[in-house]
Amino acid sequence: MPGPARRDQPLTVHHLNQLLLVCSLVLLVAVAAVRISSRSGLPSLLVYLGIGVAMGVDGLGDIQFSNAAMTQVIGYAALVVILAEGGLGTKWKEIKPVLPAASSLALVGVAVSVGVTAAGAHYLIGLEWRQSLIIGAVVSSTDAAAVFSVLRKIPLPAHLSGTLEAESGFNDAPVVILVVAFSTAGPVEHWYVLLGEIALELAIGAAIGLAVGWLGALGLRHVALPASGLYPIAVMAIAVAAYAAGALAHGSGFLAVYLASMVLGNARLPHWPATRGFAEGVGWIAQIGMFVLLGLLVTPHEMADDIVPALIIGLVLTMVARPVSVVAALLPFRVPWPEQALLSWAGLRGAVPIILATIPMVNDVEASRRIFNIVFVLVVVYTLVQGPTLPWLARKLRLGEGPEAADLGIESAPLERLRGHLLSVAIPEGSKMHGVEISELRLPAGAAVTLVVREGTSFVPLPSTVLRRGDELLVVATDPVRDAAERRLRAVGLGGKLAGWLGTTNGGARP
Repeated sequence: MPGPARRDQPLTVHHLNQLLLVCSLVLLVAVAAVRISSRSGLPSLLVYLGIGVAMGVDGLGDIQFSNAAMTQVIGYAALVVILAEGGLGTKWKEIKPVLPAASSLALVGVAVSVGVTAAGAHYLIGLEWRQSLIIGAVVSSTDAAAVFSVLRKIPLPAHLSGTLEAESGFNDAPVVILVVAFSTAGPVEHWYVLLGEIALELAIGAAIGLAVGWLGALGLRHVALPASGLYPIAVMAIAVAAYAAGALAHGSGFLAVYLASMVLGNARLPHWPATRGFAEGVGWIAQIGMFVLLGLLVTPHEMADDIVPALIIGLVLTMVARPVSVVAALLPFRVPWPEQALLSWAGLRGAVPIILATIPMVNDVEASRRIFNIVFVLVVVYTLVQGPTLPWLARKLRLGEGPEAADLGIESAPLERLRGHLLSVAIPEGSKMHGVEISELRLPAGAAVTLVVREGTSFVPLPSTVLRRGDELLVVATDPVRDAAERRLRAVGLGGKLAGWLGTTNGGARP
């Protein structure tokens, strides 16, 4: 049967079997590639893009795919899941002190970056102003997944990691609005009208996101579901509902889903470890599918003429636009210069810019294919440069070392029938809980260390048992003292056995 007629055929079980086989093999290769990327220090997005390119028109798979509209729709759906997973993992106590600085980076920083990058594209490359503004807006959004995949092993100070994480979660919303505005047919509106639209959409998205998150958390805490596996599904459904409600209300759906997820992630919901693990797994699937699809959309043999322009624009973005935007946005906050230097170099670009580059293609903007190629090359090349050097820069600036940055890893599983909680506590390197005896933890009444796992061996501790780095503790706490026990454990981890007497909050436990 001719090719066009074959494309009109409905999906059969045979086609489904082939599709499932290919998708499962791609997922397995991508999962195995994560280990390679973690060892090399490169963000996994490059590996996934490589898989897509290898399957594409110039690769081994020779798959013909050029549907930019489908890529945009699937990319948006994947971004919703990725932002939801990022919001669920955001700790409010870490981003609360840096919220003004992160918001300034996401608004003032984006505006400065767009202007400087667009000027460079116009005067150095010779692109028209509309094309230059589109490129400037597209590449002005940082990617949290790319940043933290290379900083995962570096214990950055909480305020610095919180700033990077919040900025990455917030700046997607204004950038999407700018790219859509610049890609719309007709003259670009006056700047004050555009700023008003951005402010209104962000306000609507923030209000809906906070409201949906609060109502969702309230409902999940008071409604007992018949199976624990339903809680992760409900949490993700609430997050996606926040995006849809925000977008349908002509607000920023991306900001709505991030804020709703952040509210849910800090609400101490039942079965939280299972929910967090489910969200992380779905987030990985979204990233893999999105990057592979973007790799399929690329036509490598058409990029030869766009490599040099991409390198020049990327140089302007990395060495001029990003540092200037960081300095301008953080000017009122008196951030130390070493931290500003790391924030400037940590502006990694990932999935968001490449997906946003499909918007002008869908809107038939002149030279939109060239814009996509420039953005693709820029993201790949400068991720290769910045990714492996970020850990080195953090150490050189003395921002990736020191025991004060170490914190305990604590997970909680509810013991519903006993009205208690089982806390899993991991003692990291640099924790001041090293050398502390069990009795010196001074946990509140109703909490006790029931098991210690050390070097693969578990044992029931005595009051005189001395804790060591690398130990994992199982702590049982009744519901009324669960929060106090967790705060006390963190206080000892940061202040040692004398926490509470030497200025470190003891978390509610009495000396």
